[in-house]
Amino acid sequence: MLNNNKLIKSCLSASLKLACTAVLAITTAQANDSTGYVGTGGVAYLKNKNISMHSEDLYISKDNIRVNYEFKNLSNKDITETVLFPMPAAPSRLESDFADTTKLVDSFKIVSNGKPITAKTNVRTFMHPLVIEAGQRIYADNSITIDTTEIFKACGVKDSEMMIPWTNQGNTASVDQKLQNCTDKRLNKFINTNEEDSYLYWQSQIFYSWQQTFKANATTKINHSYQPLVGGSVHLGEEEFATFCLDGATEQALSKTGARPYHALSYILTTGANWAKPIANFKLTVERDPNELVSFCWKGKGKVKKVGPTTFEIKETNFVPKHDFEVAFLLR
Repeated sequence: MLNNNKLIKSCLSASLKLACTAVLAITTAQANDSTGYVGTGGVAYLKNKNISMHSEDLYISKDNIRVNYEFKNLSNKDITETVLFPMPAAPSRLESDFADTTKLVDSFKIVSNGKPITAKTNVRTFMHPLVIEAGQRIYADNSITIDTTEIFKACGVKDSEMMIPWTNQGNTASVDQKLQNCTDKRLNKFINTNEEDSYLYWQSQIFYSWQQTFKANATTKINHSYQPLVGGSVHLGEEEFATFCLDGATEQALSKTGARPYHALSYILTTGANWAKPIANFKLTVERDPNELVSFCWKGKGKVKKVGPTTFEIKETNFVPKHDFEVAFLLR
């Protein structure tokens, strides 16, 4: 789940050396009857003392995530910076029930001050290093990943091939074959040449980036929307009750029935702490379907209010997000 994510440091291409950001390692819900999902979020940015996030209006449902931002340039000069939107890392071999990455990519839209933005798509790959244990080379703990993008490129793997887990345009087996045939010695840290299985486990992460000018002493509005990565299962287990902060009555009902189908998604809130000041005005809206219950944790000062038959709202002022957001939608 999201709480187990590890933050790793990464830079994009040479033209974006100033746009380094913390990016998210893969975390999936692995079970035969479950759908894997990973947390997505909003724009990421290095701290700039002259740019603050004045407001964030976030809407979350199973079908759509929409975010409206207002950023303020606190200086008397225009500032142009590279803004990043990092996706999580997706595994090279997706299980049949893994969340639909292609729909997320196809639905992703950015608008700046009312004008559509065509963002640049950057891709990075990551692999687990091999370690020596009991005289054998095995893969390190799953939380450890190392950026292998330059190695992939040196072995003739194209950007379009590294993006296959997101686009499904191609077969990752061809990438594995290129790596198996590659003589680059750096791969020895990641590939056990004695293995008969030609399948190699690697991860693909994409970043959207664009140049954004923040006008002096002015507000810049940025909006983005996409279809989130949604997972779920035929049964919400007791080990997950705390993740979604189920109330006592719901816990008791689920414990008695032994099964309750649900969907779930994660949203990365903590990138909102990367700006010059706390978010002056923050609003979160969560919408469920009429035939569902919804449950999630909130650790801020704002109260959860029901503002419609299927809609819940939280408002915060001078908000510094210190936790990410997990929400479960349970069938009645």
